[in-house]
Amino acid sequence: MRALAAVLAAALAVGAALPRPGLLPHGPARGDARLRPGDDESSPGVPLRPAPRLYGRAARRLYVGTNGVISTQDFPRETQYVDDDFPTDFPVIAPFLADLDTSGDRGNIYYRQDNSPDVLDQTVGYIQAGFPHTTGSFLPTNAFIATWEDVGAYQELSQDTEPSRKLNTFQAVIAYNDEDTYAIFLYPEGGLQFLGTRPKESYNVQLELPARVGFSWGDGDDPKRDGLFHSLASSEPALRNLERESNTGVPGVWVFHVGSVAPLEHVEPGAVPVRHASSSADYTRTLYSRADHYSRADHKSMELPAQHSSDTLHPDHGPRAPTLQGIVPKGLPASLGQEQSRRLHPNVDGSAQQSYSANPSSYSSGHHGVGVEEDVHFNPDVFTYSAASRETCAQHHERCSPHAFCTDYATGVCCHCRATYYGNGRQCLPEGAVHRLNGKVSGSLTVGQASVRFQDVDLHAYIVGSDGRTYTAISGVPQPAARALLPLLPIGGLFAWLFALEEPSSENGFSITGAEFTQNLEVTFYPGEETVHITQTAEGLGADNYLSLKTHIQGQVPFLQENTTVHIAPYKELYHYSSSAVTSSAQREYVLVSGTANQTLSYRLRQNITFAGCPHTRLLARQRLSVARAFTLYDSQEHVLRYALAAHIGSAGDNAENSPVNPCHDSTHTCEATARCQPGTGMEYTCGCAAGYHSDGRGCRDVDECAEGLSQCGPFTVCLNGPGSYRCECHSGYRLAEDGQGCVLLAPASNPCEDGSHPCAPGDRARCLIRAGGQPACECLPGYTGDGISCSDVDECAENPCHPAAVCYNTQGSFSCRCHPGYEGDGFQCSHGSTQRLTPCQHEQLYPREVPPGPSPVSNGHVPQCDEEGRYRPLQCHSSTGHCWCVDAAGQEIAGTRTAPGSTPPRCGTPGSTERPPTMCERWRQSLLEHYGGSPRSDQYVPQCDVEGNFTPLQCHGDSGYCWCVDESGREIQGTRSEPGSTPPCLPSVAPPSVRPSPRPDVSPPATGTFLLYAQGQQIGYLPLNGTHLQKEAAKTLLSLHGSIVVGIDYDCREKTIYWTDVAGRTISRASLEPGAEPETIINSGLISPEGLAVDHLRRAMFWTDSGLDKIERARLDGSERRVLFDTDLVNPRAIAVDPVRGNLYWTDWNREAPKIETSTVNGANRRVLVNKDIGLPNGLTFDPFSKLLCWADAGTKHLECTFPDGTGRRVIQNNLNYPFSIISYANHFYHTDWRRDGVIAVDKETGSFTDEYLPEQRSHLYGITAVYPYCPGARK
Repeated sequence: MRALAAVLAAALAVGAALPRPGLLPHGPARGDARLRPGDDESSPGVPLRPAPRLYGRAARRLYVGTNGVISTQDFPRETQYVDDDFPTDFPVIAPFLADLDTSGDRGNIYYRQDNSPDVLDQTVGYIQAGFPHTTGSFLPTNAFIATWEDVGAYQELSQDTEPSRKLNTFQAVIAYNDEDTYAIFLYPEGGLQFLGTRPKESYNVQLELPARVGFSWGDGDDPKRDGLFHSLASSEPALRNLERESNTGVPGVWVFHVGSVAPLEHVEPGAVPVRHASSSADYTRTLYSRADHYSRADHKSMELPAQHSSDTLHPDHGPRAPTLQGIVPKGLPASLGQEQSRRLHPNVDGSAQQSYSANPSSYSSGHHGVGVEEDVHFNPDVFTYSAASRETCAQHHERCSPHAFCTDYATGVCCHCRATYYGNGRQCLPEGAVHRLNGKVSGSLTVGQASVRFQDVDLHAYIVGSDGRTYTAISGVPQPAARALLPLLPIGGLFAWLFALEEPSSENGFSITGAEFTQNLEVTFYPGEETVHITQTAEGLGADNYLSLKTHIQGQVPFLQENTTVHIAPYKELYHYSSSAVTSSAQREYVLVSGTANQTLSYRLRQNITFAGCPHTRLLARQRLSVARAFTLYDSQEHVLRYALAAHIGSAGDNAENSPVNPCHDSTHTCEATARCQPGTGMEYTCGCAAGYHSDGRGCRDVDECAEGLSQCGPFTVCLNGPGSYRCECHSGYRLAEDGQGCVLLAPASNPCEDGSHPCAPGDRARCLIRAGGQPACECLPGYTGDGISCSDVDECAENPCHPAAVCYNTQGSFSCRCHPGYEGDGFQCSHGSTQRLTPCQHEQLYPREVPPGPSPVSNGHVPQCDEEGRYRPLQCHSSTGHCWCVDAAGQEIAGTRTAPGSTPPRCGTPGSTERPPTMCERWRQSLLEHYGGSPRSDQYVPQCDVEGNFTPLQCHGDSGYCWCVDESGREIQGTRSEPGSTPPCLPSVAPPSVRPSPRPDVSPPATGTFLLYAQGQQIGYLPLNGTHLQKEAAKTLLSLHGSIVVGIDYDCREKTIYWTDVAGRTISRASLEPGAEPETIINSGLISPEGLAVDHLRRAMFWTDSGLDKIERARLDGSERRVLFDTDLVNPRAIAVDPVRGNLYWTDWNREAPKIETSTVNGANRRVLVNKDIGLPNGLTFDPFSKLLCWADAGTKHLECTFPDGTGRRVIQNNLNYPFSIISYANHFYHTDWRRDGVIAVDKETGSFTDEYLPEQRSHLYGITAVYPYCPGARK
């Protein structure tokens, strides 16, 4: 344990993260097993005795995987989880889940179970640091340790590439006893040199998926939707902070409670707020104290001794140190305020001696402190404990601002702002920065003889903290009252006192009251003795550190004529202070100026400001506020009442009136607005940068705490930089935690449709739908009519829906038909007497098909011709189109027999004809054999056909051993794929296929209406829409393209043709959606990695990006007139979109060094950058022809954003995407493909909420997506 304290002290010495010795000991010397090298390896199950509790159940074995994971069960193939987001389908502890590879001896992965004292000592130190209030008695009996040492990311190597030199080292520890289990993640300094890995299926599409860190139960009924999980990091900024931050106070150390004999519904992260590396000194000292105890205590008995306030201990001799977390000497400052008072001095014997200054002990945002006596002389050799303190920082530190430290006093606790901040400790603001204040003003005034009321008008104040200037604006007060309030400078005077520039040894109002107080002000005007009462209540700090204030004004004020101005001379005001109140009174003159006439009047004011102050802080009894400039104005054009003051506050001594004032205090200095004026001797001063600013040699530049990793934003937050400071905002679905830094899940909003509070008719007549904003909407069910609140039955029988030989019976919400006596049928079709069973042809004559099962034209208004025995006639002709074709016995069209209208019909059923056309299976097999050059490799798939040309029910993939069953169309039957060594039982089927591919695979025609098309590797999928809802049950494969990797996809609405890019074949192709159409390659040269594709249906042109050549090109839709638009200033062009009506082109470039979105005309003119700020990996781009918005999905920032085509009006629609690739806009929704979910995600445009998702049964990455309309949107009239 002393070794651990020394390690952490070394870390503090350099102010960095956890050094490598901070990892638990590992390697062959400690008896570790080594995972065999490879890309997707897993260890044998390691038996755990006793079995720890993990996720609510006993974990009898643990498995360690190459890809940075531990599980209680053996791992599936990495393709089933390595690129997916949480939750996983199986239980996971993931310190760094990514596609890792130790092939070629690139790193080692070690694991073992251990119960040695030194290991348990180190784990309990980390655990008690993370849970200082709940683990004082926790003593682990065993630990399971897994270490990934210098492991690399998987990469495809060739003769021209070398393995990356970026290697990662990290460790996971599971420490447990019979009752509780804790997990520890350790990330040493420099241990994470890469933050993500490239998916194996990305081919030459440049993508990198960030690693995932966290926990997943994996036991939901549908784990992709319902599984429980806890995510610590899944984005590059969060992963980058794993080394720098912590939930224990030690950078790089993260502790979680993951199991208990008591019910544990979720993972509990360490209770110490996330801090940076500079917060670790207290923890080092705590570990040292614990180490001294552990080195002497009997390991078999770890009970804590009872504590009394009189117990003492000499560190080098005397009784054994108790194992209380955070035991510190009397007067020990545990805050970060005085670094020089916390040092470990090595003694001759190698032990450490601690020296401290005599200050109250402090608690710095999560570090434990103890009660101390304030008036006792400090003895550095005596430790004094006080367990009887009623309130301690350990219990109540959450009261303090994140920029404050907590101090324990003998009778309670207080918060104090850190250096470079000011406030009362509960709220702290950066010194010298610009602040804002928002509020509402209400009032009831008698102005002269008239009564005026106003309610919740806006108040805004702007404060320049560097020189004590305050500007207040109140808008919306009715004009007579607004003019009458001109003399009431004390309304703005409150802010002058709050934010006055502080002279040495003085404090302004905010330093005393913070952002929570109530001011009561009484003003009496003379000579008329009108009296008005003003109450101003401060309600805390909001977003961006804006102070929130409510003001109420009531009483009588003198009437002021129009065009009257008010002048108030500089003044001084004396304030009297107590522990919970500030008072002042004054007589003040003001001058009314109207034309050439002046009139001097006065009023008397009395004010009382109450607040909850620190009872242990000694305040000055009196201070003097000096207002150097005062200004008041009413703008009748804008209806705004304004006050402006410049003030400083200082001593109220007798000579204060005549002493010279330093320029810093009367605002006569020459420092810039972003600089702080620092007074020197006499009238001297210097200009220094305020907190949150850096000097750039000429002035002060804002520090971007977010980009430089200086923020204290916790999990589930987004850091937003601001002038001189920053703020932490929560992801969608989260709210700010009590520590003000992290975020926790929001309680689910009430659903009126679920809790029964909706106004809809009963559920058997209407349904309730939730609209944007959570409001319920009512809709009558089919069979009923009305507004949804009142629904009445529809009498369907009035429309005579039944057969003439049937009777219609109306029922509530429905109806039924019944044939007359002597007739048989279902009521919709009735026939006289008994009828024999209909043949398929006869049945189809009576009930024509509405939707064809494939490209067969036997439908679309066609009624088949049957012979005398009810069989299909071999020759079939369409009665309206004139097409003719041959059919087989099942009525299916025989390929190649169709003839055009007016031509000679084909000869069908000729006895002499012995040669049949090739079947679907045979044509597919021949196509692939030609593609493979006539001799496929053993690992390439070739369909197996029987003697009749049908697919054999069992299909196998070369000699790999993987086999599956197929239907009559050759499609894999889900759930039948087997592992090598076994084959699934497949039922034979000789039914002819319903979809017949041509030598190049063909189109399975979609139904009419709007639908989505998405690219999924070797196929293009079809996903219909019902309104904006995904009709997932009707989704299917539209186009199979074996050997291709389809990335970009778009649709030509005029010719009903889809276009796509193929990065495997390096081609651009198209296919009509008309039945019988064949794919056609239109660009087959001069491409390396064609990705994004956009079709201009008006100009009959297409545009594409090539990230291999770094080009953007255009051509006619048939591939002619090809030319390069841009081949400079492009690094990784990807998505591209076109606005045909306005003739503009847009594209993204996800160059990691300088990502951007650009635009030009469709001819390549007027190229310019639209967006290059606050974007990361803009993968998807879409132009909405209806709203005229350009929108993009960013896999780096996780944002979905929109802007106008000129780059203005930018706004965030959704800020918590997973890993989007492509996006399309339709109606009031966005639809994007996602590489984490491997699906299509729907997002509401107005609310930004996720409304639906479609996850194809066959899991693989989805690329491009487009929407197909039944018309051309946005065309010119």
